[in-house]
Amino acid sequence: MQLAVTLIAILATVLGSWMALPQAIRLVRTRCVDGVSASWIGVSVAINVWWLAYGVGADVWVLLPVATISVAIYGTMAAVFLRTVGPRGMPGMVLGMFGLGMVPLPFLVLGGWTLAGVALGLAYGIQLLPAVLAACTTDRLSGVAPATWLTAWAEAALWLAYVALVPDVALALAGVMGVVMATVILVRLSVTGHRPFARGELAIS
Repeated sequence: MQLAVTLIAILATVLGSWMALPQAIRLVRTRCVDGVSASWIGVSVAINVWWLAYGVGADVWVLLPVATISVAIYGTMAAVFLRTVGPRGMPGMVLGMFGLGMVPLPFLVLGGWTLAGVALGLAYGIQLLPAVLAACTTDRLSGVAPATWLTAWAEAALWLAYVALVPDVALALAGVMGVVMATVILVRLSVTGHRPFARGELAIS
């Protein structure tokens, strides 16, 4: 069983580290922000900092590589997004980072890392919610990278498989939220004709 746990953790870590990369590359190359939420980028920076802290505080060391890489990628996306849209992108970024992204803080203060972990698992849904709302309120989704959301779905499913063997409430909640939110965006891309499962759409370019 230990081998299965290790392999699942490694694969989930690789996918988690790669998840935001297609979106970051598309943003850097095209400077197209259609369908991309500033709040989603901001809250993603904050929540991955929280996962990094949770990994250390709760001794869930398997989270450290993916959280560290994700902070770097989302941080790059934040810089490029703000450079592209200018000051009008700042309110959404700040709301995501210092509003939605601070949801786990009172739980940490009240109940330590155990309670904060539960809040963090639920907060993964909050992290993805701005992206879901942005995708569902516009048909202009050319800035959205389908490969990011296919990877998000696969990563979340793998973490669910992981917690079936090594129980962890935070990761279980995050897995459920990830599967649900990524599914919504992939369905939305399909409905609007962006063909997320087409070979060309899966490329990181």
